[in-house]
Parts: sequence; structure tokens; C-alpha cells
Amino acid sequence: MAEKKKNELWEWTKALLIAVVLAAFIRYFLFAPIVVDGLSMMPTLHDQDRMIVNKLSYKVGEPERFDIIVFHAPENKDYIKRVISLPGDKVEYKNDTLYVNGKAYEEPYLEEYKKQVIDGPLTDPFTLEEKIGRETVPEGHLFVMGDNRRFSKDSRHIGTVPFEEVLGKTSIIYWPIEDIRTID
Repeated sequence: MAEKKKNELWEWTKALLIAVVLAAFIRYFLFAPIVVDGLSMMPTLHDQDRMIVNKLSYKVGEPERFDIIVFHAPENKDYIKRVISLPGDKVEYKNDTLYVNGKAYEEPYLEEYKKQVIDGPLTDPFTLEEKIGRETVPEGHLFVMGDNRRFSKDSRHIGTVPFEEVLGKTSIIYWPIEDIRTID
């Protein structure tokens, strides 16, 4: 009887150890939770939204324009921002319109804020050269911006983001419950 209890305890211990190792593997290499801290991605994301970061997203593929990513920022914080341009791109903003390599892009996620602004553009005009001292985004880097353009610390202030600082892409809000959704 004592042997049976000892064997059962060992089986439970093994199951618990496997579960802990599996959870740590998933959290470190595949998916991780993150909390939105601040208003820089309003109206798309709200302060204290809880999201899942897909850490595999950039290990298997290249980032795409307008992805929402999480990255290590220079001040030892993780930021959530939108990819605006990719390596080799020229970026310019004029008349509240994004131009990448001379082509105008619509940003439907900004329409709500553009309607509310009455005292000038949502995004002040700039060229990439004015912001980072280069005509194009360097190889292995991304130019990112928050959706709340007037109140976002992003590549206009901190420079481009090296690929190796990107934790992954995020597109699922899981908390608060009434806001559960996927975002583009």
C-alpha cells in the first residue's frame, strides 16, 4: 500500500513538473501576455487592455506595414506601436496623409481621431530625414508610430526599431471581457 502511494505521488510530481516546464516554454518562446500602459495607441487600444503577444510572428516571417508590435524601447520598457514602414522605405507625412515611397496610404484606424481634431492635423508633417537623419529606414529596422499621434512617443522621438528588439506581433485583446476582440 505504501508503495502504491509513493508511486502515485511520483506520477503527480512528474505531471506537475511537465506542466510547469511546458508553461514556461510557451511563455518564453511562443506567446506572452502584455498590458497596454498609456494612451499612445488610442483609439485602437486602451490603457490597461490585456493582450497576447505572438513571439513566433517574426521568427517565421517578415513584419508587415500596419502590424501592431511589441518591442523593447530604449528606456528599458516595452512599447506597443504600429509598423509604419519597413527597411528601405522613404516616409513622409503631409496634409495628414502618410506617404511611403511616394505612395499615399489610407490609415482607417485614424479616422475616428481625425474627425475629432479641429486645431490642425492629427499627425504633424515630417520627413524621415528630419526625424532620423536618413532618407530611408535602415536595413533590419522598422519605423513605428502610435495611433494617438499627438501623444505618442515613437520612432519620431526614439528612432527606428531594430528587428532584434521586437518581441512579436499582437492582435488579440483578451481583457477586459467586454473588449475581447482581434485588431488589425
